[in-house]
Amino acid sequence: VQLQASGGGLVQAGDSLRLSCAASVRIYSSSIAGWFSQAPGKEREFVAAIRWGTGGTYYADSVKGRFTISRDKSRNTVDLQMSSLDAEDTAVYHCALLYSGNFYSSADYTYWGRGTLVTVSS
Repeated sequence: VQLQASGGGLVQAGDSLRLSCAASVRIYSSSIAGWFSQAPGKEREFVAAIRWGTGGTYYADSVKGRFTISRDKSRNTVDLQMSSLDAEDTAVYHCALLYSGNFYSSADYTYWGRGTLVTVSS
């Protein structure tokens, strides 16, 4: 399984940005797709996750109300709509697939994309 993230870029504080992640194969309904961020010098952090089958979503407290995760089952893509961005959101954003385990734990994800850089200028 290959995951390709796209949509990153340089934006100003307060702007919105939409990231997209495409999977090379059909994603099983029992899977969870997640987004993680990794800022320079910091560990990878959970951002959001979505259950592929039911569409149930989970968010880190820091992004609740600002970010929205969604998936398109027909296209095998998972998107992250980010709004009200601020400088603390600057990071490389990775998409990943989880088959079993805790959705907030990066160690439990099986497949990872290379990431896309989001830079927010203040």
